[in-house]
Amino acid sequence: MDNRQTGRWGWLPLLLLWFCLPAQGLASEDRVLRIGYVEFPPLEYQNSNRRAAGSFIELTRKVAAEAGYQVEFVYLPISRTYFYLKNGVIDLWPGLTEVPELQGYVLESAVTPIPVKLSAWSLRDTPPVTRFETFNEQILILISGYTYGGLVDYLEQSDNIRVSYAPNHLAALYMLERNRGHYLLDYQFPIREVMADYDIEGLREHPLRTRYTAWLFSRQSPGAERIRRRFDDAYRRLAERNEVPPPVTRGQSYLLPGFPALSE
Repeated sequence: MDNRQTGRWGWLPLLLLWFCLPAQGLASEDRVLRIGYVEFPPLEYQNSNRRAAGSFIELTRKVAAEAGYQVEFVYLPISRTYFYLKNGVIDLWPGLTEVPELQGYVLESAVTPIPVKLSAWSLRDTPPVTRFETFNEQILILISGYTYGGLVDYLEQSDNIRVSYAPNHLAALYMLERNRGHYLLDYQFPIREVMADYDIEGLREHPLRTRYTAWLFSRQSPGAERIRRRFDDAYRRLAERNEVPPPVTRGQSYLLPGFPALSE
């Protein structure tokens, strides 16, 4: 090929590159998001077919589709979820805001879809919880791996409160029923779900604190900020079309008198 032919067709590679760029950009946005989820029924759990299920999972599917993403769910223990978020093994987790262990490692969605109530559960003969000081000189049953929004560190360092751990929500209720603790600290949603099949006579609930759900995006995930923005925008569009509940306003929360100030 002589020089004139080279000059005539020299623009062809640039033209092909120009056509390829939009397709590459689209492919990067259409990548599959790896989403971790934990056992927190009825919001998220693994069903009998070993598939991700629950109201928060279905909401995540709907928002991700509206945002233009495909999803792959990965069932994990809560501690492994934290580890994978820190290292970018998973892209996001539909979880709770203000987890101390994740501060600096994740971006939280601006949208809050569901409020979650943390409560203390006790048997009929145990004194009611009127202030946080009620727990002094008592044994509290906690769920292994949960941080309770920073509360677990406070409890473990307390000289006035003893803690004992259960591997899951059902085991925690067993421990409470067998008087292996005075109070069980757990979230309202999973306890009520477990009690649908396992009822304890005289079980009482004492609200402690309102927390909030959000989508937590790993900062190690490529394009994390953009993914978060697209999730927030997608949820708002769905809410405007009345296809999902309106976003929850944070700050309208209950806090038990005397609840410790936590660094989150």
